[in-house]
Amino acid sequence: MNFKQATDALLESVTLEDLAAALGTSIQSVRQARAAEKSTAHRSPPKDWEGGVKRLAAAKIRDLQALSKALK
Repeated sequence: MNFKQATDALLESVTLEDLAAALGTSIQSVRQARAAEKSTAHRSPPKDWEGGVKRLAAAKIRDLQALSKALK
């Protein structure tokens, strides 16, 4: 693994598309749920959003652990 490959993996982030897919909803619904609560665009977050966020976080942890292991 070279510097570029390692830093690309480190800097890879979760996108709105990833989050929407994990929550089984649209990108627009995610954007609306993230809007300020006083905004007219604000909507409630998707049902069971915590599970989707938890799964994405766990996947990110696994990716970073694999990167760390590859660099040892």
